[in-house]
Amino acid sequence: MRILNCIIVDDEPLQGELLSDYINKTPFLSLTGTYSNPLEALTVAQQQNVDLIFSDIQMPELSGIQFIQLLSGKSKFIFITAYPNYALQGYELDVVDYLVKPVSFERFLKAANKALQLFPPLALQEDKKAGNPVSFNEQVIFVKADYKIIKIALPDILFIEGLKEYIAIHTTKGKVITLQTMKKMEEVLPLSHFSRVHKSFIVARDKIDSIERKRIFIKNNVIPIGETYDEAFFKILNNNQLL
Repeated sequence: MRILNCIIVDDEPLQGELLSDYINKTPFLSLTGTYSNPLEALTVAQQQNVDLIFSDIQMPELSGIQFIQLLSGKSKFIFITAYPNYALQGYELDVVDYLVKPVSFERFLKAANKALQLFPPLALQEDKKAGNPVSFNEQVIFVKADYKIIKIALPDILFIEGLKEYIAIHTTKGKVITLQTMKKMEEVLPLSHFSRVHKSFIVARDKIDSIERKRIFIKNNVIPIGETYDEAFFKILNNNQLL
């Protein structure tokens, strides 16, 4: 049987729990994550193989309509909302189905089966297993800055700087300041390319020009290496035979 990897994007916890229960009852659906923050879900959908997204439309950070537009057809969508007037716009965006809250399991299953018919049988499916994830050069994140959503390619990131409630993402194309935490960025960025080296800094290891006396030099920037992070950081460098 073909299994569809899916995620839930809804800022209402009870609705997320209901959809999670419905998905667990559906043998051809596999839930890989539930997100209340659509920006976080967008990053995951860009970097991983997500076949189907169950998304609310009215969300504070990013609407479901903006979500599907930014994802550019990479995943199929089923919209779930309390506002029937969004249905027409949803169909114009070629969503699989539109469910109005409260959603019964029978109606949910009908929409899920509709989505299943849009995917080829396993024998015809291009291999997109976990062993073949999206390459690093293709990975992006989306952040909110200056009242708009900005796409940042991971290979463009030089380092990330913590600024109390905000962070500054320094890239080869400039600096983007967004309301986010260093902890969340550390969770999102792949460890294969990025290292936390200080409570206020995460660096892209391939962008390092040199290291001297616990200071990292990236272009014209000098980044300190904190005592809490130095052992793990230098161990990674040693394992990569950079020393």
